[in-house]
Amino acid sequence: MASAISTTPEEPITKNGVQHPVQVAKRLEKFKTTIFTQMSMLAIKHGAINLGQGFPNFDGPEFVKEAAIQAIKQGKNQYARGYGVPDLNSAVAARFKKDSGLVVDPEKEVTITSGCTEAIAATMLGLINPGDEVILFAPFYDSYEATLSMAGANIKSITLRPPNFSVPIDELKSIISKDTRAILLNTPHNPTGKMFSREELETIASLCIENDVLVFSDEVYDKLAFEADHISIASLPGMYERTVTMNSLGKTFSVTGWKIGWAIAPPHLTWGVRQAHSYLTFATSTPMQFAAAEALRTSETYYDEMRKDYMHKKAILVEGLNSVGFVVHPSSGTYFVIVDHTPFGFENDIAFCEYLIKEVGVVAIPTSVFYLNPEDGKNLVRFTFCKDEDTLRAAVERMKAKLKK
Repeated sequence: MASAISTTPEEPITKNGVQHPVQVAKRLEKFKTTIFTQMSMLAIKHGAINLGQGFPNFDGPEFVKEAAIQAIKQGKNQYARGYGVPDLNSAVAARFKKDSGLVVDPEKEVTITSGCTEAIAATMLGLINPGDEVILFAPFYDSYEATLSMAGANIKSITLRPPNFSVPIDELKSIISKDTRAILLNTPHNPTGKMFSREELETIASLCIENDVLVFSDEVYDKLAFEADHISIASLPGMYERTVTMNSLGKTFSVTGWKIGWAIAPPHLTWGVRQAHSYLTFATSTPMQFAAAEALRTSETYYDEMRKDYMHKKAILVEGLNSVGFVVHPSSGTYFVIVDHTPFGFENDIAFCEYLIKEVGVVAIPTSVFYLNPEDGKNLVRFTFCKDEDTLRAAVERMKAKLKK
């Protein structure tokens, strides 16, 4: 019987009795429907509690939603300036100064994008040439590999391994060279919850300076840092001039559907990012940009309360997963937890997640899709705790009742 979770390119489509091979460019033919789409569809089909895809099942703060409503009512509904409305560019720059200590020019060094996913795409397509070597740390957010494939990059991967997912420095030193164009970094790290330490970041920075390598730093979970302060690698000596820092509004303010993101970079890198952005989306939702500016100007109290709330949710899920019998790995940031499912006897993460959905009624994400070598992730699955307490407790109870070793 075929698996409900697809890990291979799409099958031919039959319409009116005629079979049509799926048409896709060679650079994307190895990819499938994203695992997040697949798992959310299966959650609906089987009535499962979705602890897979990282979107909150609760709404963002009222003051942010009200700001969007007012912007719409005030007629701010036409195309925005391509690289962002001035109010949001300034708010992003001010927030970055407060968080990193770096002073950036909102007009020349901040580009507003349609979510961080577009910031990633614009950065790759604007700064990477076919054949350029780019290093990823696996497991990685699935859009990284797909977007780099679109850019024609030569992808190299370094695997972070449990339980602590530390950077294998010797391996990094052996791979990075004068041929390396860029390193793609994500801290706090999806899917592991790892936060790169200052020592790791300083080593990466030193190697990048020595080999003249760029850094593309995805920091969308910067405000979901629970056990240490988040460090932007751009703030380390000698790094701002070679770093594109990417972030977004959705994770921090629980408005993932708004798709407001940004890229911060020195002018000589911003040029390439903006060139690609201009021909990807050109501009981003105008009223939501004004609301995003209002959100970013909020006090530190909001972030403190948000972290406190997520730490409570995390405790519920981690305690529950431990009681069910998973091996739970440490998570210092993001709203994800990685577990080892092997105590339950399944061959791999795909088989386990399919059973979990169909027989237990809970969705997790198989992590093998986040590796160049899927074997590296076959023992691990990811759960999210960006759900209300009742949902988290209900999911734990289902697993306690139906998941047996």
